[in-house]
Amino acid sequence: MITQEDIDHFADMQSPIMDMGYYQKEAVKTAIYTDPIIYPALGLGNEAGEVQGKIKKMLRDDTFNKEDIAAEIGDVLWYIAALCRDLEIDMAEVALNNLSKLKSRQERGKIRGSGDNR
Repeated sequence: MITQEDIDHFADMQSPIMDMGYYQKEAVKTAIYTDPIIYPALGLGNEAGEVQGKIKKMLRDDTFNKEDIAAEIGDVLWYIAALCRDLEIDMAEVALNNLSKLKSRQERGKIRGSGDNR
């Protein structure tokens, strides 16, 4: 169960390894595109599909390459950072809001099911 303490710790974390704000700031330094919002949104969908493709091949070929999947997840993260930058959204705030939403759903017994407003 995610506690308020977990959320507070995440918000206050100044990890020398990585935090969401640092990642977002550094990642977007490598962005080269002329269509804000559209380009990273399309790239996000494409990279998420590549993650799915690696999983599909795992099922088909009975192989598992965690590093390949992790690399594709990293590409997904880059596009999330770029999209957040273009929309002027802080990735750390997105992560905290998501944890808060999940905690609320868990406390209300609404983790299972579907729909945004549960």
